[in-house]
Amino acid sequence: MKNNNRFRLDTWGIITLITLAIYLLFMVYPLGNLIKMAFYGDNGFTLDNFIKFFSKRYYSSTLINSFKVSLAATATSLLVGVPMAYFFAMYRIKGKGLLRILIIISSMSAPFVGAYAWILLLGRNGAITNFVEGLLGISVPDIYGFNGMLLVFTSQLFSLIFLYVAGALSKVDNSLLEASENMGCIGVRRFFKIVLPLITPTVLAGALLVFIRALSDFGTPMLMGEGYRTFPVILYTEFVGEVSQNKGFASAIAVVAILITTAVFFAQNFVSKRKSFSMNSLHPIEAKPLHGIMSVLIHLFCYVVVGIAMLPQIYVIYTSFKKTSGTIYVDGYSLDSYVNMFTRLGRSIQNTIIIPVIALMAVVLMAILIAYLSVRRRNILSSTVDVLSMVPYIIPGTVVGIALVTSFSRKPLAFTGTMFIMVVALIIRRLPYTIRSSVAILQQIPITIEEAALSLGSTKMKTFFKITVPMMSSGIVSGAILSWVTMISELSTAMILYTGRTQTLTVAIYTQIIRGNYGIAAAMASVLTIITIISLLIFNRFSKNGEITM
Repeated sequence: MKNNNRFRLDTWGIITLITLAIYLLFMVYPLGNLIKMAFYGDNGFTLDNFIKFFSKRYYSSTLINSFKVSLAATATSLLVGVPMAYFFAMYRIKGKGLLRILIIISSMSAPFVGAYAWILLLGRNGAITNFVEGLLGISVPDIYGFNGMLLVFTSQLFSLIFLYVAGALSKVDNSLLEASENMGCIGVRRFFKIVLPLITPTVLAGALLVFIRALSDFGTPMLMGEGYRTFPVILYTEFVGEVSQNKGFASAIAVVAILITTAVFFAQNFVSKRKSFSMNSLHPIEAKPLHGIMSVLIHLFCYVVVGIAMLPQIYVIYTSFKKTSGTIYVDGYSLDSYVNMFTRLGRSIQNTIIIPVIALMAVVLMAILIAYLSVRRRNILSSTVDVLSMVPYIIPGTVVGIALVTSFSRKPLAFTGTMFIMVVALIIRRLPYTIRSSVAILQQIPITIEEAALSLGSTKMKTFFKITVPMMSSGIVSGAILSWVTMISELSTAMILYTGRTQTLTVAIYTQIIRGNYGIAAAMASVLTIITIISLLIFNRFSKNGEITM
C-alpha cells in the first residue's frame, strides 16, 4: 500500500477537504466571530468586556462558584462511580444486569429533569421534606444552591465514571490480579496498588467529562441555584436578557469558558499520556461470589446508589399521573396531565425525533470517515480535521449556541431559526463521541485486511464500505447510541437556537417547569424517559454484547 502519511488528491483527499471546509464554516467561523465580538466594540479593539467580568464580583464570583461545584461533583462522582464499577467487575452482584440498565438510564436523562424532580422531593414543600418534618419534626437541609446542585450532578454523572471505568476494567488481564494475590496483595491494597494505576488514564478521561458537563450545565443552576450563580446562567441571561442584551459581554464570558475548559482538557491529556499504556485482556476478570458482611455492604452500596440515581425519574413518572388544580397537585390520580400535554406540545415530540435522527445520520457518516482519515490517512490536513473534531467536546453548549446564532443570522447564511441550524448544532456537539469510539475500534483492525481486498481488485470506497465499516460496527453503534441519547436530552444549545417551529421536548419541559405547570412537565419528562429507554432497547438489539461502556 502507498504511503498514506502525505496528502494526495484522491477520493480520500477530496473527503478530507470537504470535511475540513465543513468545520471551517460551521465551527471555526462561528467561534472566530464570537472571539471578535468579545474583543471588538463600536470603537474598535477593547478589553472592556473582560475588565467588566473580572472587576465586578457579581460576575467573577460565578466563575468561582462554577469551579467549586464542578470540582466537588467530579470528586463525588469518582468516589461513587469507581467503586461501583470495581464491584461490578470483581464480584457477582445479584441483579447486576438490571442495575447496569438502570445506571445507564439514569446517565442519559436531562440533568435539569433531575433537578426538577429533587425540588419536588426535597424542596421547601417537597414530598420527602413534608414527610420527615411531619413524622420526626426535623428540618431537611435546603436543596437549593450548592448542596442541591452537587446532589443532582453526583446522582447523574457518577454513571459516566462507571461506564468509563467498566470499559477499562474489561481490558484488565485477570493474571495480573492472580499474581498480586499470590504475593499477598489483596482487597483494598490491591485496588490502590494494582487496579487503580492500570485504569488511571480512563479515570482521568471520565473525570474530565464529568467536570465539563457540570461546569457547562445550564438547566440545573437555573432551576435550583437561587443565590448560587454560575457562569452558564450569567452567559445565557446576558445574551437573551429580557431587559437588556449585551452580546459583546456575553461573548467575552464565552471566551473565558472556552479558555478554562481548554486548559482543563490539556492538563488532563498531559497527565493521561504520562500514565498511559496498552493492555490486552487475554483472560478477562472473573467475577467472584460474595460472602458474609462484605456481601451485605457491597450489595447495600450498589442498591442504594442506583436507588438514589433512579428516584428522581421514578417520582417524575409518578407525579405525571397525579391530579392537578392549576399549578398545584391535589389528591387523586388521572391522565389529565397527558391530555393537557398534547395541547401544548406542538411539534415538540416530532422535532425531538426528526432533528436528532437527521443529525445522527450525519454524525455516523462523518464519524466513520473522520476516524478512517485519522487512523489510516494521517497527514497534516487529516490531523487538522481530527483536532477540530474534538474542539466541541470541551466547549459548553451555550457557547456553541451563541456562536451559531450570531454568525448565521444574516444573509446569505441566514440559518438562525431554522431546523437546519438545530441539526448543525447537534452534529458539532455530539460528533466527538462517535469519532472516538470509531477510532478505538479501527485501531484494532489490521490494515492488511484492506490491503488484501485492494490486491484482489476492490476499489478503495468498496473496501471501506464493504469490509472496514462492518468490522467497525460495534464502535460505531456504541458511539451512535451515546450521541443519540445526549441529542434527545440537549437543552443548553436548544435554548439559544429554538423557535416555536423547532422547539424540542427538553425545551418544552423546561418551559413548563418555569411556568409552574408541574403536572404537564412531569408528563413530558416521562415521554422523554420512554424515548430514552426505547433507544437503549434498540441499542441492545444491534449490540453484540448488549453492554454500553466508554
